Amino acid sequence: MLFVPTSFAEHDLPTLHAFMDAHSFVTLISPDPCDPWITQLPLLLERSRGRLGALEGHMARANGHWQRIQGSEDVLVLFQGPHCYVSPSLYSVHPSVPTWNYASVHAHGRARLVEDGERAKALMGKLVERSERARAAPWTMDLPADYLEGMMRGIVGIEIEITRLQGKFKLSQNRAQEDRARVMQSLECGEAHEREVAQLMRRSGEKREI
Repeated sequence: MLFVPTSFAEHDLPTLHAFMDAHSFVTLISPDPCDPWITQLPLLLERSRGRLGALEGHMARANGHWQRIQGSEDVLVLFQGPHCYVSPSLYSVHPSVPTWNYASVHAHGRARLVEDGERAKALMGKLVERSERARAAPWTMDLPADYLEGMMRGIVGIEIEITRLQGKFKLSQNRAQEDRARVMQSLECGEAHEREVAQLMRRSGEKREI
C-alpha cells in the first residue's frame, strides 16, 4: 500500500499517463510475502486499452520472473520520476525540517504472457521505434531472418491490463505559496534533476489555479 497524504495525491488520468510515458523505465514486482520477483525494464503505455490503459513490453527468457507472471497475474509497476532534497533554509517559518520532493506512479494490474511470436515481435518493434525515433538515422529491426528468430527466442512478451493507478506527487503542496515559490526558484538554478522537479512543481501549481 502506497502512503499518499491527500495534499500529494494525483488523480488526473492524463497527468498520470503523461508521467508514465515520460518515465517508462520501470520496476515490475510480482508480490509474494516471502520472495517477491523484481525486474527493471521499459514498458510502453497504451492509453486506449481498457479504462486505465495497458502496459506492453518484454523481458529476457533467462529471467525466471516471467514464470512467476504465468503463475500469478497480479503485478505492481513502479514509475519513478525526478526527486531532490529541499532545504528548510528556503522556508519563511523556523524551525523547519528538511524534506525530499519527488513524483511517482504505482500501477496495479493483471499480467499475461504474449505467447504469439508475431505479437511479441510487434511489441519489440514498437519499443525500438519509440527509442530510435529521435535519432537522425534510426536503427530498425531489418535483420537476417535467422538472427531475428534467435533474438526473439531469447525474450518473453508481456502485457499488463492496468486495474488501479496511484499517483504521489510530493511537490511542497503543504507549504505556503511563498515557500513553494522560493523552493522552485532555488531548484531552477540547480542541477538537472532539481530543474525537473521545479518544472513538475510549476505545472502542479498551474493546474490548481485553473
